[in-house]
Amino acid sequence: MTQTRIAVSRVCECVGRQSERTELDADFTEFVEANAHRIRALAQWLSGDPDRAADLAQSALERTYARWGRIQSGDPMAYVRKALLNQQRDWWRRRQHRPEWPTAEVPDVSSPEDHAASHAQRDVMLAALGRLTRRERQVLVLRYYADLSDAQIAAEIGVAVGTVKSTSARGLRKMRALLDSAGAPVPADW
Repeated sequence: MTQTRIAVSRVCECVGRQSERTELDADFTEFVEANAHRIRALAQWLSGDPDRAADLAQSALERTYARWGRIQSGDPMAYVRKALLNQQRDWWRRRQHRPEWPTAEVPDVSSPEDHAASHAQRDVMLAALGRLTRRERQVLVLRYYADLSDAQIAAEIGVAVGTVKSTSARGLRKMRALLDSAGAPVPADW
């Protein structure tokens, strides 16, 4: 009974502020349209699985939408990155209780261009990232994909700057070895 009253009162509050909500919805839609590719790509690099990445991005955007009125004037992309990291961290924790990896079938899609080499390299990179620890993966993705500084990464994942530096060095060392053993080219800036 109490839940029903709360839901009805929330609806009444929302109806009372309809014009304000419409304006916020338009701002949020504009933000998502401008950043959807970056959000999906970041989710892909964090999760390593396209289906998991879609779920991860959707959950992060749901959390962002719920707080849009408070965060739109600041740095909403930072909020989305933090939500992505938290969602991925939660998934990793749940996965420890279910040690299985869902696999998706590779779709049979024809393309006018042959993207095989770039897809193969991306797959090798994703596989190598998947063999790192959760923190190493987060640090490397935030540094090399999201282009954040050590201080920004430390703030995002809640660790000291020195931890970010040592984790990055350890992760890069592992990535070099993994890529070298797979016969994949190691990026020059690593």
